[in-house]
Amino acid sequence: MARFLLYALGAIAAAGASAVYLNAQGVPAAQGHSMVPPDTSQLAAGDPIVEVKVPATLSPNAQIGKRAFDLKCASCHGANAAGTNDVAPPLIHSFYEPNHHSDYAFIMAAKTGVRSHHWSFGDMPPVDGVTDGMVRYITQYIREVQKENGIF
Repeated sequence: MARFLLYALGAIAAAGASAVYLNAQGVPAAQGHSMVPPDTSQLAAGDPIVEVKVPATLSPNAQIGKRAFDLKCASCHGANAAGTNDVAPPLIHSFYEPNHHSDYAFIMAAKTGVRSHHWSFGDMPPVDGVTDGMVRYITQYIREVQKENGIF
């Protein structure tokens, strides 16, 4: 255990030293996540944040998910998960691609809420009355719409 802690502390120190070295070389230090959210300063409050293409057809599970999304999520995340400026982010965005936010991450966010980490909308509270199964359908809907928009 002690050896693990020494390795971990060494890794942290090396990362810090690298950041200091790179900053001394005129390279700006990274701030937060490497992905940058879109500039929404020109949008009015309540406007959709991204344009979303909806698939011509959805699978039966995604159709159920769309109905559940419209009931439980659209009031904040907007129609077709396009986001709502000054309220909540778009889920049709590369931040939420499967390799970055797993399907399980959607379940946990809906059930327990999530701390703000990509956007400046504040923390997301838990969603009342959702089940794991409901969020799985919602996630299927989001994934199919993401795919239609080149996110996968």
